[in-house]
Amino acid sequence: MKILYHIILILALLSVGNIAAFGQQKTCYHLFRPVPGDSLREMETDRPDVTESPQTVDAGHFQFETDLVRFQRENRNAGRSDEYLFNLANIKLGLTNSTAIQLTFESFVVKKDFNTESSFDRNSGFGDLTLRLKQNLLGNDKGKFAIALLPYLKFPTSGADKESQYEGGIIIPMSIKFGNDWKLGFQVEADRLQDEEGSGHHDQILQTLTVSHPLTKKLDGIVETYYTYEFKDNHLKNFLNAALQYELSKDLLIDGGLNYGVQHDARKSYFVGLSFRL
Repeated sequence: MKILYHIILILALLSVGNIAAFGQQKTCYHLFRPVPGDSLREMETDRPDVTESPQTVDAGHFQFETDLVRFQRENRNAGRSDEYLFNLANIKLGLTNSTAIQLTFESFVVKKDFNTESSFDRNSGFGDLTLRLKQNLLGNDKGKFAIALLPYLKFPTSGADKESQYEGGIIIPMSIKFGNDWKLGFQVEADRLQDEEGSGHHDQILQTLTVSHPLTKKLDGIVETYYTYEFKDNHLKNFLNAALQYELSKDLLIDGGLNYGVQHDARKSYFVGLSFRL
């Protein structure tokens, strides 16, 4: 349970740091005094790639991002696991000019654990809840470089996975803007995750690199690669991802794509989603 104390300490330190920084900001917008609609930043999402955005939701505004439907398959030591996720959502609320709280949840999950091709165990229900706090450190409003801290804590509320346990970690997303609307994103992440058998936990690091560029005025193309490394088994997994994101309006985006694990036991995912801001 040490990870819980680490996460709580990080959240407390970020809150204290944000209070000090907020006093130095020119803006006085916050949760109860929202940023005016004509002063909103360009809408940024933490999807559809794995790399998170270092930008936060404007103070006093709400943003909803979701995988409407996601299918993912993961090969195990014995058999495989298939998951069908519906409304894998991330609800975001801007607290200050540089801080946003997030709650992610899996509205409905169907999980099939195959022992053989014809024999499997099926579970379904509400999934896990995850609490996240994003603190932008630089580049939220201007500049070509942005960085943020994003600690998280997952609560084992899943009805589809009876062996679900607490997990937690911290994410450091960064982005750089280049000329001609090219954008480079990358992040470093440290996680404390449950073991495959559900009997314990292990440490993992994740690093990503993503490139995005408009294909048309309203359509963005995104390509990404990332890897995970599990210290317990000294095991590396590589992924190649691709996605498209289309702007229906300045406050409504739709997307679709895939996350393809290169190794046999690396997860393969396919999804369609949307994001909107209020």
